[in-house]
Amino acid sequence: MSIPLIAEILPKSELLVDRATIDRAIARMADEIARDYIGDVPPERLGDSFVPVFLTVMHGALPFAGQLALELGARGLDLQFDYLHATRYRGQNQGGELVWKHRPATPLFGRRVLIADDILDEGYTLAEVSRWCIEHGATDVRLAVLVHKQHDRCVPGVHADYVGVTVPDRYVFGFGMDYYEQGRNLPGIYALKEG
Repeated sequence: MSIPLIAEILPKSELLVDRATIDRAIARMADEIARDYIGDVPPERLGDSFVPVFLTVMHGALPFAGQLALELGARGLDLQFDYLHATRYRGQNQGGELVWKHRPATPLFGRRVLIADDILDEGYTLAEVSRWCIEHGATDVRLAVLVHKQHDRCVPGVHADYVGVTVPDRYVFGFGMDYYEQGRNLPGIYALKEG
């Protein structure tokens, strides 16, 4: 199968969410997260073990997580960075079995964990990643996603604590999300035109 180049796809696509809207959404999420995290640990107990572990789900969440982390820093919330790479897509447009390519190196026992991901679609990856964090001793796991896709196929019990934007039930790409591993660095969120 020949995969069209992103330059061929963009003219057949529509912009669903522009960069300015994304920037405002991430700033709003940072306000919400900072309100929830800052001040819930007594100052005498602050230190590495009480700083939230900020886990970026690679590769898709990289642009979103970087911007969110900077916004949280501007609000005074310190974070300990780590990442994970778990995927069901492996360059395809449909998910399959979850494959772990990298697990976090930071010990999670007794820690609060904030997972940043690009999209909550059906939630299989986020369900497994959250379960893994709890199994490794995390005391609190929260999910921050840039995009929530509207449909009724989500894994029961999986929900994002912080959501940037909501999009219709279409294949979306840009701002970290790919079209056959292309277009992750587009500054907006796109979908192929319908019809």
